[in-house]
Amino acid sequence: MILILADAVRLARAGYVLAREGVLSLVSPAVAPPLARPALRIARMMARRDAGSRAARFSRALSRLGPSYVKLGQFLATRPDVVGPSVARDLEVLQDRMPAFGQDVAERIVSEAFEKPVKDVFPVFGPAVAAASIAEVHKAEVVERDGERRTVAVKVLRPGVQRRFSSDMASFRRLAKFAETNFAEARRLRLESVVDTLARSVAMEMDLRLEAAAYTELAENTREDKDVHVPEVDWGRSGREVLTTEWIDGIKLSDKDAIIAAGHDPKEIARIVMQSFLQQAMRDGFFHADMHPGNLFVDATGRLVVVDCGIMGRLGMKERRFLAEILYGFITRNYRRTAEVHFEAGYVPRHHSVEDFAQAIRAIGEPIHSRTADQISMARLLSLLLEVTALFDMRTRPELLLLQKTMVVVEGVARSLDPQLDMWKTAAPVVEDWIAGNLGPVGQLQHVGAGLGEIGHFASGIPALLGQGARVMDQLDTATRNGLQLSPETLDGIGRAEAKRARWGNIALWIIAISLLGIWLG
Repeated sequence: MILILADAVRLARAGYVLAREGVLSLVSPAVAPPLARPALRIARMMARRDAGSRAARFSRALSRLGPSYVKLGQFLATRPDVVGPSVARDLEVLQDRMPAFGQDVAERIVSEAFEKPVKDVFPVFGPAVAAASIAEVHKAEVVERDGERRTVAVKVLRPGVQRRFSSDMASFRRLAKFAETNFAEARRLRLESVVDTLARSVAMEMDLRLEAAAYTELAENTREDKDVHVPEVDWGRSGREVLTTEWIDGIKLSDKDAIIAAGHDPKEIARIVMQSFLQQAMRDGFFHADMHPGNLFVDATGRLVVVDCGIMGRLGMKERRFLAEILYGFITRNYRRTAEVHFEAGYVPRHHSVEDFAQAIRAIGEPIHSRTADQISMARLLSLLLEVTALFDMRTRPELLLLQKTMVVVEGVARSLDPQLDMWKTAAPVVEDWIAGNLGPVGQLQHVGAGLGEIGHFASGIPALLGQGARVMDQLDTATRNGLQLSPETLDGIGRAEAKRARWGNIALWIIAISLLGIWLG
């Protein structure tokens, strides 16, 4: 009962803020369920007159609600299947910026993390240079054993953030479960799964050791890429709540004038940004999923420097092959092959026609080839492709949605540096190299070798599987010899559980109704 009341209070506060900031005014009462229409009309009356643009309304509302809601908004920007394409676009501009939590607090966290005074870890520990919902970053100095002094970036976890996120995520889960229990649309959108995915993502961001590991993995993957640099992690000065990395003196990619003044070619930087992202996604299957201009720098040598590895994406071999072949199919206008890839990957059910699907893809591809290079968007192409595949019963692929949304950001960064950038010409070398290495003769031989190894591993486990199967059959025979029966205690327990679930569902509905009434009267 206490948990339901707490959820109701949080829901009431969220509803009030969303109404006050004009977010709920964006919902037309005509498309809302009948029971929700009076509440939406009330929300319109509560909205401030200077609400501003759609994106501004979302930004102000979620920032007022706190870091959990900011993260929820950023996450939903990658799920247009849940919130719709227009809302997803509005959420794309949501910035994760919060006030710094104070020098004294940061020093205390560092001291507790390493169980020694801050000056013994960082002789110089400056004020915060950036702050977000989960952590803030400080510029500091360390002294090595040989006496060498190095400048480092120290990321410190925001105090109490784990408790706050845990509480909010628990509420999100209960609300999602309630929605799925009572509304068919919520079940179709799999809201519980959406919340679980968000919770895992946030949990990984709040353990800075995992971000350190992501830095290291990305650095290993790109060590042969001369145009890209990933800061080195100082593992001896890193832990769950503190992450120390090499300090980067560079120019943010948002400052094009400074890039030109430093003697760098913006067009070359744009090419590096686009190709680096595609190499991460296709070659490595592990890509930086937050490549906005604040996380990208150009160093003195002209290299692209990538920071903040808190949000990363992964693609399996099937997804990478899917991406490479559809891009190559559009580049070569081989729509039949592009359609076949969807069926081979199992994304489109077999009862659909390859020819019909190829026709739908052609409708996307042909208009592209009649446009100039600066009018072509690979991210928009992938977005249209995902929309079309929905007509052919293709289930939502979260990893592809994250890829597509990241590509939107990457394209925006690249085009800000070179408005005439030819995306196809830039992407072609990366796509062709991947296809040659993985789908050509050498790649096929490697796949055959890997397949033989899997067959051998499976064959070696057959005796154990047979023995386990025999034991299961014996247990099943014993259990069902006199018929499968449920004890009276079990049947009674099932009845009590169903009655309790129905009772709490009714109580929750009344609490939500009372909360909305309280907002109206307040």
